[in-house]
Amino acid sequence: MYDHSVSSSLITPMQPQPATTRQNFQCDRNTNTRIRELLRFYGLRTSLIRLKVIDALLVATKEERSVGVHGVHAYLGTLAAELSFISVREVLKRLCEEGVIHFQDKSYSFTAEARALLKLHSEVKGV
Repeated sequence: MYDHSVSSSLITPMQPQPATTRQNFQCDRNTNTRIRELLRFYGLRTSLIRLKVIDALLVATKEERSVGVHGVHAYLGTLAAELSFISVREVLKRLCEEGVIHFQDKSYSFTAEARALLKLHSEVKGV
């Protein structure tokens, strides 16, 4: 009934995760929760590409740098996310239309309202 011919060397037991990995997971989970709440506030559905694009904008904001479509796409490429440039551009365009972000000087940033919802003002300033 079952094929037991699979080598036991291919099956590895789960290793305990280091505390830093658990903390990173918890941080990612909290970030995703805040992003979902933000999208819900603006009446947008949660999708994987929106989560990733907004996360890229959050990282840029925390690093106090501006980012354009190419920067967001490049960041997502480093995460092994196979998203097309056009898809990223369309998500950014839709987020602009809904008032989540604004486009100025060829870069995107969160609106004041979105920053408040994400509680970015205290994180960026370190308060």
